[in-house]
Amino acid sequence: MAHNLATLSSSVRVVEVGPRDGLQNEKVLISTEQKIQFINMLAEAGLPVVEATSFVSPRAIPQLSDASEVMAGLTRFSTTEYPVLVPNLKGMERALAAGVRSVAVFTAASESFTRHNINATIAESLANFRPVVALAQQEGVPVRGYISTVFGCPYEGAVAPQQVLTVAQALIEMGIGELSLGDTIGVATPNQVIDVLGLLMDEGAIPVERLAVHFHDTRGTALANVLMALQLGISIVDSSAGGLGGCPYAPGAAGNLATEDLLYMLHGMGIHTGVNLEKVVAATRFIAPLLGHAPTSKYYQAAESTCN
Repeated sequence: MAHNLATLSSSVRVVEVGPRDGLQNEKVLISTEQKIQFINMLAEAGLPVVEATSFVSPRAIPQLSDASEVMAGLTRFSTTEYPVLVPNLKGMERALAAGVRSVAVFTAASESFTRHNINATIAESLANFRPVVALAQQEGVPVRGYISTVFGCPYEGAVAPQQVLTVAQALIEMGIGELSLGDTIGVATPNQVIDVLGLLMDEGAIPVERLAVHFHDTRGTALANVLMALQLGISIVDSSAGGLGGCPYAPGAAGNLATEDLLYMLHGMGIHTGVNLEKVVAATRFIAPLLGHAPTSKYYQAAESTCN
């Protein structure tokens, strides 16, 4: 029997989330200059999207309290997009004032998680986004929507795919262009990827081009889940250099899928990314000594190993 992967996309757009989603979950505070250097190195590696920071309240996330200074200090490459997370209209206004031209908003498929994380119901979080999206459309700024706890919640356990669809449709109807589906606690398995993506694309009629996946490797299933998503037509994948970020719900465990591990798999499969893997390793090598722990990326560990 002949087997092939000819149905997979020939290219994947890698969305680097290390400077934002990664660093906000690290215990240490990285200086503004070091963040800028890290982001510049990731852009130099050819990453088409580097999520730079978040314009949330400095009290909420002190690790990213220098958002305006970071955006002001970047050497912006024309080949790289530098989106930021904005929680509300005030954050959006601050982002625009800092020269931001791409933003993201954040909600969840679990009511408990949304209440714990942003102190709002899902409906309230969506209501907060409407003026953000309206202003973004007025300014010609694209908006990405993150949906967390798509495959499981630390407070509720299993999350019904239908609930994910409800939130996804609300975001699409609001005018959000791209949805990133997050496995926040790293519990997803490939069959769940089929269930959720199948529902969104079939019953929800959401075009596959508007969907991205954001897996955590807490239980070692992230790459398996990516591969399944690719087989379903997904061509946008989020990842974090070095696996930065950890998992706040499982201290010491891996969090975000490492960009190096993702690139190694994609390139080995002949899938084009436009990203230089060794330059991503160099960016992780730069940030790693500042974190107080070793990066979780398997590829990075192998590259830095002295074993022959």
